[in-house]
Amino acid sequence: MKRLTLNVFLLITAIFLVGCNASPDAGHEAVLVMKPLIFGHGGVDSEPIKTGLTFIAPTTTALVVNMQPQQFQVHFDDLMSSDGVPLDFDAVIRVKIVDSVSLIKNFGPQWYENNIEKEFANRVRQAVRKHGMNETAISTVAIDAIDQEVSDAMEKYISGAGLPLKLVQITVGKANPPDSIKSQRIATAAEQQRQLTEQQRKLAEDQRMSAENSRAKADNAYRESMQLSPSQFLQLEQIKMMHDVCGKGGCTFLVGSGGVTPVLDVKK
Repeated sequence: MKRLTLNVFLLITAIFLVGCNASPDAGHEAVLVMKPLIFGHGGVDSEPIKTGLTFIAPTTTALVVNMQPQQFQVHFDDLMSSDGVPLDFDAVIRVKIVDSVSLIKNFGPQWYENNIEKEFANRVRQAVRKHGMNETAISTVAIDAIDQEVSDAMEKYISGAGLPLKLVQITVGKANPPDSIKSQRIATAAEQQRQLTEQQRKLAEDQRMSAENSRAKADNAYRESMQLSPSQFLQLEQIKMMHDVCGKGGCTFLVGSGGVTPVLDVKK
């Protein structure tokens, strides 16, 4: 029995002498959580371990904390907008830990899941529900307003909860409406484009009609100034057309009882 007790004591002594080590990487800190095996009191060490190698007792746990800005994403499915349209989108929160020891001691390793995630999601829902589908899916003004509202709310919450965090940025992505809404929007855009095309075609036709009317008025004014009858005016126009075509030497004139008739020469 004495030998067994001695062996146990020697084993415990050897474990303490050998010990363990903590070696956080750059941009990280290790927070030591001490758990005495026999004597003393446990707890969180008030000084974090910076970058480098530090030997610690085997019963001490080294929790590595990332001191660089961290990003967490929350996905939302079928979140209703103010006009009752279900939207899908993502929201991102970026935070930076400013005191690793205080964070682990007061909020534990799962500080985000237990203290930030649900509050962040709730704030985003409240902000999005104030805007309609067109605002959140198309207009960047609404997205910017949502970002600002959620940022202000989360900064206030973090400060009030005593979380040793610095809010870096909050980004709410553009909302994605259901496929049925997308199809309706595509159909609406196509109809709008069709109407625009018809308007442009009508405008062109109206302009051509206006030009033809102006030309007809000018021809009629010319006819009246020359004191020609309508039939005489048409004969004059026919002579002009013959002159334009045959003036280049491409006609043969046939003389008959019906008058002179030009025949166009067809070149093979």
